[in-house]
Amino acid sequence: MKKRILSSLLAMTMVVASITACGSAAEPAPAAEPAKTDAPAQEAPAEPAAEPAKEEEAPAEAPADEPVNLKWALWDVSSTVYYQPLIDAYTAAHPNVSVEMVDLGSTDYSTVLGTQLSGSGSDFDVVTIKDVPGYVSLVNKGVLEPLNDRIAADGVDLSLYNGVTDQVTIDGNLYELPFRSDIWVLFYNKDIFDAAGVAYPTNDMTWDEYDKLARSVTDTTAGSEIYGSHYHTWRSTIQLDGILDGKNTIVDGNYEFTKPYYEMVLAQQKDGVCMDYATLKTQGLHYSAAFAQGNVATMNMGSWFIATLIQKIKDGEYTDCTNWGIVKYPHADGVEAGSTLSTITALAVPTSAPNKDVAWDFVKFVSGAEGAEVMASTGNIPAMTNDKIVDLIAGMDGFPTDDASKEALVTSHTYLEMPANDKSSEIETVLNEQHDLIMNEEVSVDDGIAAMNEGVQAILAQ
Repeated sequence: MKKRILSSLLAMTMVVASITACGSAAEPAPAAEPAKTDAPAQEAPAEPAAEPAKEEEAPAEAPADEPVNLKWALWDVSSTVYYQPLIDAYTAAHPNVSVEMVDLGSTDYSTVLGTQLSGSGSDFDVVTIKDVPGYVSLVNKGVLEPLNDRIAADGVDLSLYNGVTDQVTIDGNLYELPFRSDIWVLFYNKDIFDAAGVAYPTNDMTWDEYDKLARSVTDTTAGSEIYGSHYHTWRSTIQLDGILDGKNTIVDGNYEFTKPYYEMVLAQQKDGVCMDYATLKTQGLHYSAAFAQGNVATMNMGSWFIATLIQKIKDGEYTDCTNWGIVKYPHADGVEAGSTLSTITALAVPTSAPNKDVAWDFVKFVSGAEGAEVMASTGNIPAMTNDKIVDLIAGMDGFPTDDASKEALVTSHTYLEMPANDKSSEIETVLNEQHDLIMNEEVSVDDGIAAMNEGVQAILAQ
């Protein structure tokens, strides 16, 4: 079966960096989850006694040729380049529709959105979903429309999202469609491999092969160190390597699967293959700055970094990593190459939306192939793609010209960094704490994993 293609890459605007590991549009990082009030939706007032059988009527949808104004809740309008092009493309095909953007701000977006949708006066037609915990909270509040029937009626092919929609399906219902996504890939500095006379990384490497490759270009000479690999301090750079076989998730409550990855990275750290975790934490060295130094051979990171890398090189700020490329994420033995991690941004229709049919049509457009082309044309990464989308991304000025880098955009399956779970915030707190202790070597790998198991299982049992 032909491999499905996932979007990956470039956020020319550096707008995305929230979510697990990532929080703002440029560089995601584990973020505190919004408080979950889980307040029930307000009930409609009782009908007058004179008309006991009459039910409150929903606002009538406008006829297809009548003017319709959609209100779209989102954040960072002024710094996000793809909002207006998406609107322009949709309204060009639907001249009777106008779209009004309502900026709720990025800092407390999920909390503000949840409060507004739980009130009686919300008139948003379309809302942007920033992260999975925020999505789960809104679903629990009963303020989002289930989309299953509309998806089935319109023949939306969910397989184009490479398994992501399965991971945000709650009790059999899907309440959002992703329109933006970033995948994790392996960045590498070609000059380092050329200088060492070592072949470049490939799009089909096991973790063992990757470890050997990183070691083969490492130089521990004081003052002229070359690091074969680099791991940012997020837990996702290590823990999530173990979920790519599809057998485990980060919310299962059992974390034995993370052991070989912790052992690999700790051994690399001991042997000088990668920078010391404690030093990185103390210095607060950003992953982009580490790669820009020109002495990091490989680095596992999300595709959002591509936009930063391209722009910094164009601006002349990065001069020691200009000859770079990407390949697919390494994989476990027996796992198909192209399995990787992802983050998503999605759209949903509130239960209170005045224009649900038109709102759904807009969501379907933005999240589908037409919207994906618009996203790619602005240098951003759509959640679903096809060959044309990959060509658009790989053909952008500054993207590596080698075939392997383009092929790296083609994935076989993508796993969300944090799948839908109403206890994800509490789970992440436990995992972050033990990750820090393991990497600082304050506890053993076995003891850290045991603490993860105990802490998360206690949370799941509540």
